[in-house]
Amino acid sequence: MNLKTVLILLGLALATIFALVCVLLTRGRSPRSCQHLPLEQEESEDGQSLVFADLTAEEMSQVVRYLQGNLGVPLVEASRAKPSDNCIASVDLQVPAKAEVLRFLDAGGARPAREALAVLYFGNQAEPNITEYVVGPLPQPGYHRDVTVQKYGGKVPYHRRPTLAVEYKQIGGFLKSKVFPSAPAFMQQVMEYDGANLAVVTAAPRGFQSGDRVTWFVLFQNVSGFFVHPVGLEVLVDHSSLDPSQWAVSRVFYNGQYYRDMAQLESAYVQGRVSVEKVRKAPWDGDFSSMKPRAAAAAPFPVQLEPQGPRYSVSNNHVLFQGWSFAFGLSVSTGLRLFDIRHKGERVAYEISVQEALSVYGSNCPAGMSTRYMDGSFGLGRYTSPLVRGVDCPYLATYVDTHSLSESLRPRKRKASLCIFEHNLGSPLRRHYSNLQSLYYGGLVNSALVLRSIATVGNYDYVWDFIFYQNGAMEGKVQATGYPSSSFLHGDGLRYGNRLWEHTLGTIHTHFVNYKVDLDVGGVKNSLVAHDMAFEMTRAPWSPEQQIERPRLTKKVLDTEDQAAFRLQSKMPRYIYFAANSKNKWGHQRGYRIQITSFAGDHVPEASSMERAISWARYQLAVTRRKEEEPTSTSIYNQNDPWSPTVAFADFINNETITNEDLVAWITAGFLHIPHSEDIPNTVTVGNSVGFLLRPYNYYDLDPSIYSHDGVFFTSEQDFTACEINPLACLPKTASCLPNFPPFTYDGFRNM
Repeated sequence: MNLKTVLILLGLALATIFALVCVLLTRGRSPRSCQHLPLEQEESEDGQSLVFADLTAEEMSQVVRYLQGNLGVPLVEASRAKPSDNCIASVDLQVPAKAEVLRFLDAGGARPAREALAVLYFGNQAEPNITEYVVGPLPQPGYHRDVTVQKYGGKVPYHRRPTLAVEYKQIGGFLKSKVFPSAPAFMQQVMEYDGANLAVVTAAPRGFQSGDRVTWFVLFQNVSGFFVHPVGLEVLVDHSSLDPSQWAVSRVFYNGQYYRDMAQLESAYVQGRVSVEKVRKAPWDGDFSSMKPRAAAAAPFPVQLEPQGPRYSVSNNHVLFQGWSFAFGLSVSTGLRLFDIRHKGERVAYEISVQEALSVYGSNCPAGMSTRYMDGSFGLGRYTSPLVRGVDCPYLATYVDTHSLSESLRPRKRKASLCIFEHNLGSPLRRHYSNLQSLYYGGLVNSALVLRSIATVGNYDYVWDFIFYQNGAMEGKVQATGYPSSSFLHGDGLRYGNRLWEHTLGTIHTHFVNYKVDLDVGGVKNSLVAHDMAFEMTRAPWSPEQQIERPRLTKKVLDTEDQAAFRLQSKMPRYIYFAANSKNKWGHQRGYRIQITSFAGDHVPEASSMERAISWARYQLAVTRRKEEEPTSTSIYNQNDPWSPTVAFADFINNETITNEDLVAWITAGFLHIPHSEDIPNTVTVGNSVGFLLRPYNYYDLDPSIYSHDGVFFTSEQDFTACEINPLACLPKTASCLPNFPPFTYDGFRNM
């Protein structure tokens, strides 16, 4: 081998060694971390949104101290209160009047006084009642005024008060110490009762007429997912007296039979006259109702990352995103709400808020057949859940803590109870591939901002979303999950649902949710316009002997509230919109269209004695004049006295003129749920999602998303691999980074 060959081989060997070293070094190097780039601020907010901000913990504490020192009556901690005591049920923000707020936001007026709304139960009075006080100004209160009569037209009777947790606890103690011991053989031999193995769930409303406070309580095995472990026993408790020693059992139900009380059930059992269906004892994890995965963990599921950090900003209660801005808050009773919603700097809505969630059940068991849950009475905000990072919301979402004061003298911090995130929906918002004439591709990824809270009210979990799209559309959506409520399967139970397990009947029920949407399209004054279609017959101008059926546009201005109230199952115009007093470039009234997504079951017959309390659910859409004295479609007091409702939405609709007025849309969406075997262990969100869209309709001169920075366009003649032509070509460089995943934490089991 000559010298030249040796040198060539040596050179090749050195080059190979160098290449291998480079590969090994590169493999050993960690990917770069994703860098957060500063946002281009689209507008300055100057703290104006704080006029809508929830009360701080300190403000709540100041209100409590003020009430303790200025009402002249003793106030007992609500968690320890007897029905005959005085206590603070809740403290929340008193939202200022709209006119005051608009003067402040738009006309340089004074900032409205910051005030709280306190709900108090006065049981220790000659005439027990519920009183609502406005307390202010915060943060240093100096006055309070009773607004109960102003809001409701009279005092609120004490029996209408939402049931405190302590009252449920007292009823549990009554069952354990007085009721169950009166049937010792039955409870021991049939229920295998040991003082702790049974869980109790309330029905509602509580009776048949105004003034009743008589509640059916259903017994379940006290295991994980107990809602689907009924044991067949239900007890009707009269707890109307303010003295718990006077509480009594009005009726007992077991496996299809009714008894006067537990003593009569015991007597019949001992004599062998009770048809016993003994339920197999479930393990502590619930067995079939356990949510523990049945499969081992495998490859991680996909996660979203933000290569250059969030493209939205959150400052206090204010959010900015791609032309959108809004303020957010969380009401103790109604939950998630938005204020001053703007797109491209112009207000499109003043308020969008959840109002109520209603479920009406059927069963051949007494509690199930009489249940109509109005979850606002229990508290859609109060029962907002701490969110689990990576499941309830994307792992890298922004998580917001909130505070509430309910049934306590001290505010409670709810860690990570709201989340905000930008969501790539994995589909185009719009696109076109042209293979005719010119050759090009144009498209825009559908990336939207989501604000979310999840309320767990008893067995159900409601996932509440407000979603903001780049084309100026906005969506309100709720997804239902959690456990189905169940009855004990007996007799003709299959008329009211499906069998889910050996003794478990998944009972048929409806879900209805109601929203308040105060649109201000191009200003406060709007009109309601309906567009739709109709076929017309015409002769072909070029061939008169031939007939053509062509669709044409129909138009109608809805002048009155009666015309704008669309019953639940009635036909509604497919394009219905709030019209501004201004026009776009093409001469059309600027508008925002309301589009409802709903699969609702039937509404309770209006002949029902309690229907007026839920009369908002008569309508899929009702548009009324906005009035300060009609702030909500229902009341927390309707649940326990639906026969004399404190607020009846039907009264809002009185045929007033709604042309060129400040208008509110009340939107109802819902679905029918017939639980089935796939609802075990619990219900999935897929297919159980309803809500509404607000879509610009001639509001702009063209689609505003054309100005999005996310747009993609290239032709056949361009180098679509070049970053300056096609930003997607840069992703290997701009998105190849390691996101900063914070450690997983969860505070949902603290301070229960």
